[in-house]
Amino acid sequence: MKLINTVDAVGHVLCHDITRILPGVEKGPVFRKGHVVTEEDIPVLLSVGKEHLYVWEKKEGMLHEDEAAEILRSICMGEDMSMKASLPKEGKIEITAAVHGLLKIDREKLLRVNSLGEMMIATVHGDYPVRPGQKLAGTRVIPLVIEEEKMEQARAAAGEEPILSILPFRPVRYGLIITGNEVAAGRIEDAFAPVLKQKLAEYGAECMGQVILPDDKERIRDAILQFAKEGAEMILCSGGMSVDPDDKTPGAIQDTGADVITYGAPVLPGAMFLLSYLSVEVSGEKREIPVMGLPGCVMYAKRTVFDLVLPRVLAGERLTADDLNRYGEGGLCLSCDVCHFPNCQFGK
Repeated sequence: MKLINTVDAVGHVLCHDITRILPGVEKGPVFRKGHVVTEEDIPVLLSVGKEHLYVWEKKEGMLHEDEAAEILRSICMGEDMSMKASLPKEGKIEITAAVHGLLKIDREKLLRVNSLGEMMIATVHGDYPVRPGQKLAGTRVIPLVIEEEKMEQARAAAGEEPILSILPFRPVRYGLIITGNEVAAGRIEDAFAPVLKQKLAEYGAECMGQVILPDDKERIRDAILQFAKEGAEMILCSGGMSVDPDDKTPGAIQDTGADVITYGAPVLPGAMFLLSYLSVEVSGEKREIPVMGLPGCVMYAKRTVFDLVLPRVLAGERLTADDLNRYGEGGLCLSCDVCHFPNCQFGK
């Protein structure tokens, strides 16, 4: 920093905020740190008692906070966020989404950059759906100026690929299998399908067909295989997921030959959730169809394990048992009177 007379400050960059107090009216910064002083600013600065100022003195190898923030933006922002970053303001840049999709964060890279010191990248949680215009991250350096070498270290820590990326949601066609003797016999009306269709419609998914079956393992298995043969890209089986002897859905899914990733998840509501992948061949091409067994809580609870897994599946991720097991911390929904999901701790 350099100390100069205020009357000589035109063209210089302020090193700190300048506060103005108007009794009974306002108290706040009249000029922010990083502001470039103009001729018109001089009387204002003098009126608030600033006859001397600390200004930034440009030196080789040093970057202004706005320049450094641009570097942090460049190592964060993926393609689906292009044209959506704000201009530097007080050394800060905000990044927003450009598409509807699943936000992915390279957490190891994020930690490496933030561990360098004198700079920061703050993001929302990854593995959650985001919409166009939604704020994803903010970047800035802490001091007004920073060594250019330090920012090169940040580039190196981040590598070639951006820290943030968005996987757009795919418009999948899904088959829906409603199970339960009481529903199949008409003793009660199905309440599962309307809930599932509404959730999936939010992602542009299309229901290609729906069947209601009793708790019959062979018939449920055959319905899964038939949907797969007809080109379903995802199959959902609702109900029949407990350890009750009449509940046949888990066994039916296993009998299709599907690779069962997990039967059970450390999430409440949703402990009896099942995720599997069924390998099929379509037009000579092998592919995998996610087949899920959904416990009854998905029908009546506001948010469940299904809300955590569905966006990731629709974005094309192949989840592992470890992915589900990591939901243990944050996997307890508090069933708030007013649900603010995903702006809460559930699943985080």
